[in-house]
Amino acid sequence: MADFDLAIIGGGINGAGIARDAAGRGLKVLLVEQNDLASGTSSASSKLIHGGLRYLEHGALRLVRAALKEREVLLRMAPHLIRPLRFVLPLDAALRSPLLVRLGLFVYDVIGAREILPPTRALDLISDEAGQPLQRRFHHGYEYSDCFADDARLVVLNALDAAERGASIRTRTRCVRAERGELWRLVLKARGQREEVSARVLVNAAGAWADMVATTVLRQTPARRLRLDKGTHIVVRRLYEHERAYILQAADGRVVFTIPFQGDFTLIGTTDAGFSGDPGGVLPTAEEIDYLCGVVNRYFRASIGGADAVWAFAGVRALYDDGAGKPQDVGRDYVLGLDKRYGEAPLLTVYGGKLTTYRRLAEDALGRLARFFSPARPWTAASPLPGGDFGYDGMPALVERTQRRWPFLTAGHVRRLAGAYGTRVESILQSAARLDDLGQRFGADLTAAEVRYLMTKEFAQTADDVLWRRSKLGLRVSDAQRAALDLFMAQASG
Repeated sequence: MADFDLAIIGGGINGAGIARDAAGRGLKVLLVEQNDLASGTSSASSKLIHGGLRYLEHGALRLVRAALKEREVLLRMAPHLIRPLRFVLPLDAALRSPLLVRLGLFVYDVIGAREILPPTRALDLISDEAGQPLQRRFHHGYEYSDCFADDARLVVLNALDAAERGASIRTRTRCVRAERGELWRLVLKARGQREEVSARVLVNAAGAWADMVATTVLRQTPARRLRLDKGTHIVVRRLYEHERAYILQAADGRVVFTIPFQGDFTLIGTTDAGFSGDPGGVLPTAEEIDYLCGVVNRYFRASIGGADAVWAFAGVRALYDDGAGKPQDVGRDYVLGLDKRYGEAPLLTVYGGKLTTYRRLAEDALGRLARFFSPARPWTAASPLPGGDFGYDGMPALVERTQRRWPFLTAGHVRRLAGAYGTRVESILQSAARLDDLGQRFGADLTAAEVRYLMTKEFAQTADDVLWRRSKLGLRVSDAQRAALDLFMAQASG
């Protein structure tokens, strides 16, 4: 008998989503991740839950429709992590026909299955607040709806929900060998220790590392072609006061987003460039940062340069290679490759995908594997993620209740905690009657009580896990505060 029904390699959004779905169907699940959850592509995205307006230009109607339908499903699942966001598109007739833009937005609205999000509307940028930070040559534009997400926390909460439903989530654990027979026999290595486990089915959800896993761990030639695409983002001090995002048309046909980020900042991205090499070593280049600044400077009155970036990060998207010439033309849809052989355990490999469609991908993956397990019904669409058990429009009420119950917290602290943990904020604050009850402080309102919760419940092991993936407080803490946090965590886990 196998130790696990399903073993998953890869702790990004797809691996965590599959683990959650499978565990909720009663399967015995193992997920192994060589680093921290969301330590690769899934924490380096544009953090959007969207259909992908520009994909309509490439005829990807099916992908756009499926992604648009997922927006409000995910918003209801995780109203603390996902919020509606209005996007302003300034018209530039030299780059795209205004008629074509309007037609695209009409289609976007029609196929969007909207029940919550408001429709597109025309903007007079001379009188509307959205026009104030723009150069005066932009007179007209449109405003449409999508959503913004905390991408890394979305991964973590899927893994947390999977664990609470019985899955074994093992971070900083490398699968170094997988032998295929009637069962999969996996050799795992963590903290210098080796362990062997067995599974009925193996899922390769390693994203940008999927081919590497195939060749070095599974010792087989990848059955399909994976194309790696590098995307760079920068974060600068807040460019404007209102809470809308912009979608800016670039001269090369791409688009660049500017998005309100963490209160005091603006997130700008992304680039598209082919990539080869180790995905773990990807870094932003000066040329990519200059490109993003150049697009912004073409639209905004205030000029920015590379020196204005307080943070720059890059990630590698793993795309299914459909033969498109340019990186930006490669489809973002996913492909599930099922390798089943007589007398041997099956292998499912995930190619491509995007943040928005991860839940649907997981559901489709379990559908492909249903023949190997007792059938169970899909369930994730109507089940909230941990802390998300309140209405999609219930954040203001949650913030108010939290402030009333723990009045010693600042308004900003309350908003951050509620936005990260939802109703599970109670698990952190518990019976605290004053700030000192939450223990040592590490800057940026991060307390020992929160860190302990992240260590015991959310798989955090290092300061970077806490500061950059469970939160973005790394933007606000000093090197000395980070060192104090690392020391505290080492002692707490010792």
